[in-house]
Amino acid sequence: MDSQRLSLSSIGAGMLPRLVDLTYDLFRSFDRAPTAEALNACLLQAVARIGVESTFAGVIPLPGLPRARQAAHVLIDSTPPGWTEHYFKVGHLERDPTIRRLTSEATPFLWSEIEPLYRADPAARRVMEEAGDFRLRQGFTVPLITLDGRVAGFSFGAERLDASPEVRGMLHLLAAYAFGRSIVLSEGPKRQPVRLTPREREALQWAAAGKTEWEIGEAMAISEHGAEKHLRSVHRKLGAASRTHAVAEALRRGLIT
Repeated sequence: MDSQRLSLSSIGAGMLPRLVDLTYDLFRSFDRAPTAEALNACLLQAVARIGVESTFAGVIPLPGLPRARQAAHVLIDSTPPGWTEHYFKVGHLERDPTIRRLTSEATPFLWSEIEPLYRADPAARRVMEEAGDFRLRQGFTVPLITLDGRVAGFSFGAERLDASPEVRGMLHLLAAYAFGRSIVLSEGPKRQPVRLTPREREALQWAAAGKTEWEIGEAMAISEHGAEKHLRSVHRKLGAASRTHAVAEALRRGLIT
């Protein structure tokens, strides 16, 4: 993509029309994306040159919502394998300093800028330290508000991120557009109906409750391999990249409760 080869630090007045064209082309690729996953692939391709390795976006759940249902609010997730599942399973949402910051102020922020929020809070500090263990050491989060007034956030994560003002402005713009488009894709009428077998539905319901494959197998009186097989089938039918994604999509579609 041409936009990847553009050095933001070298943009001059004469390059503005070209920059506008590149932005327009990128947004058109978002509009053509048939799924949120395809949209996110376009986004990641565009921002990879500035160090962004993953994205995560969703609406902030209401306080007190069971952990099994929190994942249903995720719209985009390309974080390293295992992170999102761990995040919700251990209850990081309630102590995440990035969530605290985006629900209290409407301006985008670098994760390094909120260090004072968790410096003296061991639980919040643990969230950020464990994120670093998953190559999410640096990041940029954009607070967003949906049309019905719900608070949402779009985060870009990396091992090392170009944090120039120009980059932050670009990420802010891309986050707002990509988030809006992801809502359309997740709630639009083009989604094909998915039919799960009773055993697949049962396995996914246990997964939503936070059970491991071994625990699911015990509960269903089948082997751990059998439980994994049911969940792999569910992932394939839902087009899900992870267990958390599968649970979120199933909850959105009303396939589990």
